[in-house]
This record gives sequence, structure tokens and C-alpha cells, in this order.
Amino acid sequence: MNNKQKSTDGFLILQYREGSMTALSQLVERYHKDFCKRAYWIIKDPDLAKDVAQESWMIIINKLKDLEKVDSFKPWAFRIVYTKAIDRIKLLHKERNSIDSIGSLDTNNHESEDKKSVVQQRLLDAIHKLPKEKQDIIRLFYKEGYSINEISTFLDIPKGTVKSRLFKAREKLKSIIKNKS
Repeated sequence: MNNKQKSTDGFLILQYREGSMTALSQLVERYHKDFCKRAYWIIKDPDLAKDVAQESWMIIINKLKDLEKVDSFKPWAFRIVYTKAIDRIKLLHKERNSIDSIGSLDTNNHESEDKKSVVQQRLLDAIHKLPKEKQDIIRLFYKEGYSINEISTFLDIPKGTVKSRLFKAREKLKSIIKNKS
């Protein structure tokens, strides 16, 4: 980046601090694609990368008034995107591990089989307590193995809605299972 771009970023930030939404729009227009690319480089999922970029913008906009060195906007903002992407990866691994742990019980002995069937039954009971739309999302994603894009097309709803329903269904399942323990 050249000095002109740095000073322009700084100028746009100062304008935004004075109330110019146009200045903020110009910053977003200038960096949003780069934020998506940076997040994709880490996550390797274009939809999640866009979500991370959007979440990063929310943080950036909220903290923009406190940025002391306005000319260091780009590295500061990219650091936020990087951190959010890493956080998302950790969350995905944690969710996968918790789901995988249900099926990873040792099946070599009878006691493990009993534990597995109890866990599976508790999970099925919890799923049946979910609203129909959340049950459908869980079934399509986990049992049938459809992707977010495929579910979106199949149900004729936006991808964001699929993600939201899937997230809320997981959270509700966690709540139901914890309350039974």
C-alpha cells in the first residue's frame, strides 16, 4: 500500500468519526473483498469466510472511534479478520469433536454399547423435542449429509437462514441434553 492510500484511509476514518456514512461505505467497499479473501484463506469455506468478514466489520466499526493510529487501519483491521477466522475454526472443531464424540464410544465391549445406545437415545429424544424446521435442518445436515448450499436450494431458503437454523438447533440440543444430565 502506498502513502496516498494510507492517508486516504486515515482521512476516511476521520470523516466517519465526524458522522460521514459515505466515508464508512468507501472503507467497506475498499476492503470487504480483501477481508473475505483473507478469511477464506484460513477457513476454506466461502460462505463462512463472508460471515467472518461481516462479523469483523461489526467489530471494526464499533472500535473505529478508538483507533489511535488511523494510518494503521489496514493491518489493524486484517488482524481482526484473522483473529475472527481462527476463532471460527476453533468453534467448528469444537462442534465437530462434540458430535464425533457421540459416535466414538468404544464398541468392543457390552458396557460401551449400552452407553452408546443411551447417548443415542438421549440425542434422538432431544431432536424430537425441537420444532419441525430445526429437526429437518439437523436431519438434512447430519443424517443425510447435505451441504449448507444444498439444503438452501432444497428448502428454497437463503443460506444464512439455513446456517441460523442449524446453529439455533445445535444450541437448543445442547440445552436440552444438559438439562437432562
